Amino acid sequence: MPNKAPAAASGTVHWIGTGLSTGRTGLALLCERAERVVLWDRTAERAERRLAGLGLAGRAEVRALSPAALADEVRAGDVVVSMLPAAEHPGLLRLAVARRAHFACTSYVSEELSELAHEAAADGLVVLTESGLDPGIDHLMAHHLVERARREAGDTSAGVVFTSYCGGVPAVPNDFRYRFSWAPYGVLAALGSPARYVDGGLERTARHPWEATRQLVLEGEEFEVYPNRDSVPFVAQYGFPEGWHLDTFIRGTLRNAGWRAAWSEVFTTVRTRDEARIRALAKELADRYPTGPGDRDRVVLSVALELSGPDGGTRWRGAQLLDVRGDERESAMAKCVSLPLAFGLTRMLDGALSAGLHRAAESPKESARWLRFLDGQGLRIRSSGSGGPAVSAEAP
Repeated sequence: MPNKAPAAASGTVHWIGTGLSTGRTGLALLCERAERVVLWDRTAERAERRLAGLGLAGRAEVRALSPAALADEVRAGDVVVSMLPAAEHPGLLRLAVARRAHFACTSYVSEELSELAHEAAADGLVVLTESGLDPGIDHLMAHHLVERARREAGDTSAGVVFTSYCGGVPAVPNDFRYRFSWAPYGVLAALGSPARYVDGGLERTARHPWEATRQLVLEGEEFEVYPNRDSVPFVAQYGFPEGWHLDTFIRGTLRNAGWRAAWSEVFTTVRTRDEARIRALAKELADRYPTGPGDRDRVVLSVALELSGPDGGTRWRGAQLLDVRGDERESAMAKCVSLPLAFGLTRMLDGALSAGLHRAAESPKESARWLRFLDGQGLRIRSSGSGGPAVSAEAP
């Protein structure tokens, strides 16, 4: 992490996009802590309606989004927050750098974002990424477990098993074990992307991630989990010591039990790699399994770390579990994405983050600060094993 002092924050935050991840709790916190919040949407009227729907009418200014209008309003020291799709982040970061403004988003760091963040660092600008739920809270939990394991069990281990699974699922499972609150195409497209992970001490690639589905039991409840994206780079990001011999390292997706069987039709279509068929199925699924006004969502995030000795016995084990259900005021997903992001923004406003690229909180001390804040806001993470007092998660 770079050590350069950040350019002073102006106190103004430009929140761009008002989609389903713009939660009431996170945005309310930001409105309390920032001197000025400007909410940007396709039209000012739409932004106004979204504020009212969140119970925050009059708490932020509203603007109609266009590149020219945004460039005209962003000033040095402002913070530009992209809640738009990941493909839009680089353009907004370029604008922020040109205007000498800080930048934040909740998405994974792409190569392009990394290069732009390097330019931003030279100007004393902070670039905060991977600061939502997954990625975001999962990083905090992982850093916490790794730091405790190193302190309590040391930097050598004959075997290490690390798993991190996260999912947004229906609070009451339906026959499909899923409901869509946004366009399903992105979910289907992700299933068509290979997943790389470590299992049995070897790097493996699942061409079709769902084929690596396994059972996970959390507090007696069964779920199904599978690897997602590329897990391997996170070994270094989480600071695993070289003396830890990796047996398993998987970051993946969690679904309600019965998901794989319920989605057999989807897998058959994804296998064809026929873009037209996949998009047609996505549209059909959106119509068949929408999230209705009375439906409630649930977020489940489980991170576990186990170290074993030369005899194969467990030397240290810690697990953390976040289980949140949405209500009529706010979805679980919106709260879990926007609240850590909003706290990260307050850290930027306070000048507490150094210039350059940040992935949520990457030091044990800063991660602990974020976790304490989330706990105080009702996102309570239960701990088990050597890393905490109560048993909460058990993988079969």
